[in-house]
Amino acid sequence: MKKQFFYLCLLLSCTGRVHAQSAVALAKADIQGTNVNYASNKAPLLPQQFVKLPVTAFKPAGWLRKQLELQKDGLTGNLGEISVWLSKTDNAWLSKSGKGKYGWEELPYWLKGYGDIAYMLGDATMLKTTKFWIEGVLNNQRPNGDMGPVIVKENGNRDLWANMPMIWCLRSYYEYSHDRRVITCMTRYFKWLQTIPDAKFLKDYWENSRGGDYLVSVYWLYNITGEKFLLDVAKKIDKNTADWRQGSNLPNWHNVNIAECFREPATYYLQSHNNADLTATYTDFKLVRDLYGQVPGGMFGSDENARKGYDDPRQAVETCGMVEQMTSDQYLLQYTGDTFWAENCEDVAFNTFPAAFTTDYKALRYLTAPNMVLNDSKNHSPGIDNSGPFLMMNPFSSRCCQHNHSAGWVYYAENAWMATPDNGLAAQLYQAGTVTALVGNGSLVKIKSATQYPFNDVVDFTITTAKPVVFPVYLRIPQWCKDASVEVNGRRLNVDAVAGGYMKLSSKWKNGDKLSLKLPMQIRLRTWAQNKNSVSVNYGPLTYSLKIGETYQKENSKTTAMSDSRWQATANPDKWPSYEIFPATAWNYGLLLDEQHPEKSFTVLHKPWPADGNPFTNANAPIELHTTGKQLPDWTIDKYGLCGVLPQSPVKTTAPSNELTLVPMGGARLRISAFPVIAK
Repeated sequence: MKKQFFYLCLLLSCTGRVHAQSAVALAKADIQGTNVNYASNKAPLLPQQFVKLPVTAFKPAGWLRKQLELQKDGLTGNLGEISVWLSKTDNAWLSKSGKGKYGWEELPYWLKGYGDIAYMLGDATMLKTTKFWIEGVLNNQRPNGDMGPVIVKENGNRDLWANMPMIWCLRSYYEYSHDRRVITCMTRYFKWLQTIPDAKFLKDYWENSRGGDYLVSVYWLYNITGEKFLLDVAKKIDKNTADWRQGSNLPNWHNVNIAECFREPATYYLQSHNNADLTATYTDFKLVRDLYGQVPGGMFGSDENARKGYDDPRQAVETCGMVEQMTSDQYLLQYTGDTFWAENCEDVAFNTFPAAFTTDYKALRYLTAPNMVLNDSKNHSPGIDNSGPFLMMNPFSSRCCQHNHSAGWVYYAENAWMATPDNGLAAQLYQAGTVTALVGNGSLVKIKSATQYPFNDVVDFTITTAKPVVFPVYLRIPQWCKDASVEVNGRRLNVDAVAGGYMKLSSKWKNGDKLSLKLPMQIRLRTWAQNKNSVSVNYGPLTYSLKIGETYQKENSKTTAMSDSRWQATANPDKWPSYEIFPATAWNYGLLLDEQHPEKSFTVLHKPWPADGNPFTNANAPIELHTTGKQLPDWTIDKYGLCGVLPQSPVKTTAPSNELTLVPMGGARLRISAFPVIAK
């Protein structure tokens, strides 16, 4: 094997101190240079640590591709026959005047995921539908640069929120097509935004909270065109967006706004160079988790709005909130190089997001909680902050989540690999598939990854290149992994990986070179002291839940829909039924733990890989944990029809011991994921 140079990049803190050595501890990935192959931050923007690849760069395989295919065949791919907001008749998105009966956030919410799945899978039908809507937007831009639905509020202000996600759709289309009309359209639109007086700009609730979504797009365009006026637009946007820099408070406590908007200060930090802006985003994340996120699964309790006193694991979060949190994590990883954001993205993606859907992705629910033992059509307010059937698996319901869920997995796939400022590639979110990208001084390479991660602990890579090429490969080492190791062409490297860092491998890579990353998994318990001393159980990046029997009861989607739901006249509830899910087995168990070595209380059972390729179901779980617990008869469904608030641990009981099976939290539609601990 040719002599290679290796060094380890480690993450110890957020101090930013750099120690330049071949094996070095870093606060974050301190990668120098400017990528010559992909548009990245131009001065005066601060350079980002990682650069997003085009939407077409990564072709997923394995279980991730299966999730996208299920979405294609399920609600995402067929929402056009259900949702009234996707009607092609009287749709404001297809109108030069911006007038129409249907036209707000729903279409771009859906299209930003639907279109990206079309590009990634190369599905002809989806590509045709995506093209139809994109052409409608481009062709109907008005002479002054304005575009989209013209919605004027009672105070006379124009509602601009819906254009923010539509511009994201245009960005992806440009990455796929290189259609210069997108650049012209966005340039004219942002010039039009400059003409709006500050007194009338971003004043409505949603747009005021979410101005950071404009910032992302302004910087994207600036990095392509270099037009200086865009930096003035960014200043205007930041000035008029809600203040997410308050420290001890937030502008509002709506769960999707929190997950989507807390990144705004860190985004503007790229232009302001003010460390306080970056710190504000970290502070917001910590504030929300300290108050309402003392639960497993990477999210927080805010079933519409976070409320004081409602912080038990039975408090849920919107499916929209999950998608936006994962998206924020992906951008913050690019900006900062801090693997903390990759860890949180995995936590949400593996442990919370899949459970928001039926296993075939043909129905979803508005709200999902870490402890959730009933999924019915009843009103659970004020136990949750919504009145209506908000726990129901319903393809006709949830309106925002019904459309916005589409982007969750495809955005995750797009960020599996990233380019680096030193013209290399970084493996961030380990998945089976093939990335095709430019490296070095413009050489095209492919790296194929083979793995069932997070359900196994080995990721194998094979490099395909027409000729030998020099470039670095960065491999992220998860924080939970204490003994990671790497082999190159069958030879183990003599370097000690440290959890929470990167392994940087630099070489003159040749065709057929192989890398193998080993990420040994261990049982880890987290104690949630602020939530009754409950515990959650992890094996690697997966959190485990009690295996609860699930009884599905089919219902009529129209009669069980939320009050703001709308569907097309031809939408067929027999083809698209809703479901209630009831527990078929007892759920109210606490865990019996070895006090000195609690991890020894569990046995890991590896099972065959599911024949249908979908590991996120109770029946298909490739890994189970077996343990012992006791039933707690006083822990019951409460007066609101929700899982009762956790009892304080340790819990005394004389009940007999029972053998328990735990399954991955992400595959459990009913679950107990934060457990009481039984007193000895």
